[in-house]
Amino acid sequence: MTDLPCPPFTLEVEAAPGAVRLRLVGDLDYDTSEQLVESAQACLAADPALRDLVLDCSRLRLCDSSGVSSLLLIHRGTTSGGVVLHLENAPAFLRRILDVTGILHLFALDGAGRQAERAQDGPPPGVDRYRTVPPPAPSG
Repeated sequence: MTDLPCPPFTLEVEAAPGAVRLRLVGDLDYDTSEQLVESAQACLAADPALRDLVLDCSRLRLCDSSGVSSLLLIHRGTTSGGVVLHLENAPAFLRRILDVTGILHLFALDGAGRQAERAQDGPPPGVDRYRTVPPPAPSG
């Protein structure tokens, strides 16, 4: 069996006054998560007036546990600096991972991620998830 070539993980940085966007392309995993954390930390250190750090996930193909850990490390850095961490265009698999692990609420979802969250059946994850069901009527 021949392995298909995996595109390399790349980060594109776009800076604007008060905001930085990191475009993630490829797989966020054990081999690449440190690169993302280092880039995010460099952005936070470079601009003390930064208000928003946006991770554009539209071209993210995979996120493993190391990727989730890197997102939490970045969140810790943004929170301590008063910076909002946005996940823009988060694919369904990423939203699902963050929901299942109970950390989706830590991230501001923007773009397609917010639209997909609203389009799901029922309320967004974590909101009124459990409803009281009346007991069955007595038989007899």
